[in-house]
Amino acid sequence: MTVVRSTLPDEASRVAGKALQETLVDLLGLSLIGKQAHWNVVGPRFRSVHLQLDEVVSTARSQADTVAERAATLGVPPDGRPETIAKVFALPVPEEGLLRDADVVRLMADALGTAIIRLRERVDATEKADPVTQDLLISVTAELEKQRWMFEAESTPAGA
Repeated sequence: MTVVRSTLPDEASRVAGKALQETLVDLLGLSLIGKQAHWNVVGPRFRSVHLQLDEVVSTARSQADTVAERAATLGVPPDGRPETIAKVFALPVPEEGLLRDADVVRLMADALGTAIIRLRERVDATEKADPVTQDLLISVTAELEKQRWMFEAESTPAGA
């Protein structure tokens, strides 16, 4: 078997690999949360929330692929197995069953907010270890912040 070796020193590779793996789990989890909510959202804003959830899922899946490929590039095998996600996932999740549109908007804003806070910690952690990974994590953060902004705007009360 051929092993991809990182050009980074071992400690830098470990730091970058850990940040990428944690981000992969968050992104795959966000895509699952988004799809679960997408299938079960109900209420007067159904259509707009339903479509916005598709955007989150698409963004999360695309970014997850980029993050996983960066890890593989560094010689760190990405782990997106369901049992890995289930074991370490730490973002807010939807309740079982039908979900009110307002509850979905709040859930997604909260889940994205938590993911963003976690990403910012990883951005800091990778600053010296691997600026290329840091740059990727900054890009992921920007994408998730955009999605969070859209949900926050959706939940702003009339007249505010």
